[in-house]
Parts: sequence; C-alpha cells; structure tokens
Amino acid sequence: MIEFLCIAVTAIASYLFGSFNSALIVCRLLKHDDIRNYGSKSAGLTNVLRVYGKVPALITLLCDLFKGVIAVVLARFIVTDILSVQFFGDSLFIGYVAGVCVVLGHVFPLYYGFKGGKGVLTACTTMLAVDPVTTLLCLAVFIIIVSITKYVSLGSIVSMTFCPFLTGITQLLRGYDGVWINVLFAVLLAVLIIYKHKANIIRLKNHEENKLSFKSKG
Repeated sequence: MIEFLCIAVTAIASYLFGSFNSALIVCRLLKHDDIRNYGSKSAGLTNVLRVYGKVPALITLLCDLFKGVIAVVLARFIVTDILSVQFFGDSLFIGYVAGVCVVLGHVFPLYYGFKGGKGVLTACTTMLAVDPVTTLLCLAVFIIIVSITKYVSLGSIVSMTFCPFLTGITQLLRGYDGVWINVLFAVLLAVLIIYKHKANIIRLKNHEENKLSFKSKG
C-alpha cells in the first residue's frame, strides 16, 4: 500500500511542479508577453533565445535546470531515504517516476491550457539527476548532430531516439536491477519528446526548419 501511495504522490506532485513553465513565466515577467505568440510558437528555451535573446534564455535555462533536478532529488530523499521504500530492487525507479512526470507537466502544463514547451531541456536535466552516464551519452549525440546540422530539433529527436538503447546498454553493463522497467521509462520519455517535435519533423522534411542562431531581436 505504501509503495503505491509513494508512486501516486510522486507522480502527481512532480506533474504539478513540472507544469510551472519557466519560459512562459520568465518572458511574462521580463517582456510582459507570451512567448507562444512568436517564433516557433513553442514555450521552450530555443524559442526564447531566438525571440528575446541571451538574458531571458539564460534565466529560463537556470529555472529549467533546477526544476528537473529538484523533483528527482526530493523524490529520492523522501521516498528512498526517509521512508526507506524501494521498488524492484531498483534505486533509480522513483527518480524515473518523478522525472517523466516533471517532463509531462512541462510539455502539457495544467496551468497553461496543457500547452507547454517541447521538454528537451527539462528531460535532459531531469535525466541527468536520474542517470548521469546515459544522459551524458545522449547529450554527446545531441551536440554532434547540432554541430553538424545546426538543427536543434534534429539533435533532440536523434538523441531521444538513442536514449532507450543507451539506457539499456549502460545499465546492463553497470549491473542495475530493473533495467527493462527503466528502458520503458526511457521509451515513454522519447515518444513524448519526439511527439512534441512533429511540426519540426514536417519542417525538416520540407527544408523549412530554422537553424540555430544567436542573433536576437533585442
């Protein structure tokens, strides 16, 4: 019973916490406008950088960095350390529950009509707190793809496609229990992120996708 309660509370609390969208809040406070009205219409870091420049983008970055990490650390501290509850002999499980639900909240925020960002940054920082080895490998894939193509969306899609495979391989090599459950979480996360990039996929096919640029409108 306590195990089910821990999962349910972690999932709900993480989703609600994830629903606070940093890009929307930062742009509303600094620019008094909705970032979803401009650029790619996404409430995410890349669009903030393109539309409003480096300072709002940096603040958004820092907020999203802390959001994902805080959710995972709190879930582990309360469920694993204080309540001494563990699932399937897997120390990563509750972190994945918190992480996936934070990203779900970021992508489909309750407070903003379920219209949020694409979740790449939040997924990256959250999974870095859950499984740093796998996340750093995915980040390397992202950097290589973006460096070659200058397409942030393509880097995100390719790195998330690799994520479940890298999760399974690296965790098997490190001897983790519950590897296939963690791979399932990685699959769910990858499907969510790639689904949010469906418009980008169409633009990439039509050669209409925006390339990464550090130019600002001011």
